[in-house]
Amino acid sequence: MSSAAPPHRRSRRKTLTWFFVCIFLVPVLSAFGALAYRGGPPHWGEYDHTVVSRLPAATAHPEARILVMSSRTRGWKGVVAVHSWVVIKGENEKSWRRYDVAGWGNPVRLNWWPPDLWFGSYGTVVADIKGAQAQALIPRVDAAIKDYQYRNYGDYRIWPGPNSNTFVAAVLRAIPEVGAIMPPNAIGRDFRPWPYLGLTDSRTGVEANLWGVLGVKLGWVEGVELNFLGLVAGLDVRQPALKVPGYGRVGLGQTATAATN
Repeated sequence: MSSAAPPHRRSRRKTLTWFFVCIFLVPVLSAFGALAYRGGPPHWGEYDHTVVSRLPAATAHPEARILVMSSRTRGWKGVVAVHSWVVIKGENEKSWRRYDVAGWGNPVRLNWWPPDLWFGSYGTVVADIKGAQAQALIPRVDAAIKDYQYRNYGDYRIWPGPNSNTFVAAVLRAIPEVGAIMPPNAIGRDFRPWPYLGLTDSRTGVEANLWGVLGVKLGWVEGVELNFLGLVAGLDVRQPALKVPGYGRVGLGQTATAATN
């Protein structure tokens, strides 16, 4: 008696395999190839030390402000992932407060880098809240940072998390009304220590997620997202764009910019 799968079942399996290859594997291999063609990633210590912050001094910027920023990680992992951080300044505060999570030393770092820089590159803006709204939200942001679940030495894990993007995602979950979404290549943003079924971080849709390595989202802010091994592919319907592994958002409605004022 033959144990071979029926032809229609084999066909579905083959179609599904090719779908994942084309949607997830091909873009990542393409991005790796492009970086290799350019000579590979520079050594982490070879960044441009002459680059300085574009943000004004905190004393010249009296209103409150909350910035969430991201930039490509160092090394080959930068092909598929960004590093994210949070910058805060309350009304009339005399200094910016930047919070990062890193994989060595004390995980939650204060003012590790200038507020808008990451290894000689300017971060792109994920969220920028100013004035009275920022001042009202800062206590919740500060509480989310203080209560971050994975703030102890040894908690950090590059993949699937908790990492720097897991930390920023926890902060954004504390202020869902901002309607901000982290870049699709912020690997670790979807990490949770348990299977999750519920509202998306913006509270505008629904999400099913297995430990950040397999999941699906459907929402107004998040759009349509498929998560496979931490790589995200999908469609932004609010600001039309594709979400492509290795490349991030590709298309119209690209709002990520450097913070300058």
